[in-house]
Amino acid sequence: MKSKIVLIGLIALILTGCTIVRIDTTSIDNIVNVVLSKESTLYNRVGRGYKYYVPRGVTYIDSNGSNDKLYSNGAYYYLYLDEISYYYKKVIDYKEDKTKIYSRKIDNDGKIGYLEISEKNGLYLIEFVYNYAKIEALVPKQEINNTVLNSSYILSTIKYNHNIIKLSLDDNFLKNKEEKYNVFTQKNKDESSFLRYEEE
Repeated sequence: MKSKIVLIGLIALILTGCTIVRIDTTSIDNIVNVVLSKESTLYNRVGRGYKYYVPRGVTYIDSNGSNDKLYSNGAYYYLYLDEISYYYKKVIDYKEDKTKIYSRKIDNDGKIGYLEISEKNGLYLIEFVYNYAKIEALVPKQEINNTVLNSSYILSTIKYNHNIIKLSLDDNFLKNKEEKYNVFTQKNKDESSFLRYEEE
C-alpha cells in the first residue's frame, strides 16, 4: 500500500512538471543569470502604469511618482522606473568599467541593462539597471549578494502598462481645466431669480 502511494506521488510530480531551482547566492553572476532568465508573472505592488513583485524580506516604504522606496535588512533601495525610455524603447549603451568592484553589461532576450558595484566610505553602492528601471542601494559588504538577489527579482518582474504610460505622457493629460471663480464679486440682479421668487 505504501509503495502505491509513493508511486502515485512520483507520477504526479513528473506529470505536473514541478521544478526546483537552487540559486547559488555566493556568485553575483549566477544570481543575475538564474533570476533574470526566469519568466515570472508574479506581482504584489502596483503603481501608475507599472507593476512588479516585492520579494519576501523586502518592504515597500513609499512612492513618489515613478520613484519607489523599499527597505531590507537595514538598507534602503531606491527604485526608479523610466517610463519615458520604455515608451520610446531607448537602448542603453553601457561600457564595462574595470575601476569598479563589479561592472557587467546585461543582455537577456533583448532586455538590456547593467550592474555596477563601487565602494563609498566603507559601504558598497549597487546600481542595477534592467528592464527600463534602476535600483540603487548603499549596503555593507555582507549584504551585497542579498541586495543583488532582491534587485534581480524586482527588476525582472516589472511589467509596464503601455496604454497608461502613453496617456500619462500626453501633453494634455496633466493640464487642469480650471475656471476662475470669485465668490466675492457681486452678481447682477437680473442673473438671480431666487430673490424674485421669494418676494412673490
